[in-house]
Amino acid sequence: MDKNNKWSEALVLLADILAKTELEHTIKWGADTYTFNGTNVVAFHGFRDFFSLWFHNGVFMSDPYKVLITASEGKTKSLRQWRFTALEQIDEAKILQYVSEAIEIEKQGLRLTPEKPKAIEVPEELEKTFGVQPDMKEAFNKLSPGKQKEYCEYIASAKQETTRISRLEKCIPLILNGSGLNDKYRKNC
Repeated sequence: MDKNNKWSEALVLLADILAKTELEHTIKWGADTYTFNGTNVVAFHGFRDFFSLWFHNGVFMSDPYKVLITASEGKTKSLRQWRFTALEQIDEAKILQYVSEAIEIEKQGLRLTPEKPKAIEVPEELEKTFGVQPDMKEAFNKLSPGKQKEYCEYIASAKQETTRISRLEKCIPLILNGSGLNDKYRKNC
């Protein structure tokens, strides 16, 4: 637990509440996480403007108090967050009610079936380059689907053809090198 966090008192209180459950405590992704049979059920963390509990399979929860939100609309599928902005908002009985439901969901083995990824639409400018530079197509095909998608979206999202071509020209050395578009921003790439 981050002792320097401005929410440290609240996070200690959440830890005390969760310690009353049958869940096991661990640290994952730098956050206090509680598991059932090795599977993540609930976690908490303090952020700049709030602290939150997040339920890893929250999509299946009934949410009787209407407190759960989807943190990243359109991206987050299963996880739901309960955000707090003050220590006084912590209601142990309600939290234990939600955690009990989350444990039952885990015991039932409910899982959200992931959607199949959509086929990657390769922009026309990139397709033309493949025809002229076969090594470019070979290098592109060796990239992970996620990296391919990043390049395609980056190039295709430009409104003007000149911008799409300029973006493509910047991407060519990265693709030939086997790098992803955003690798320099990722740790351990």
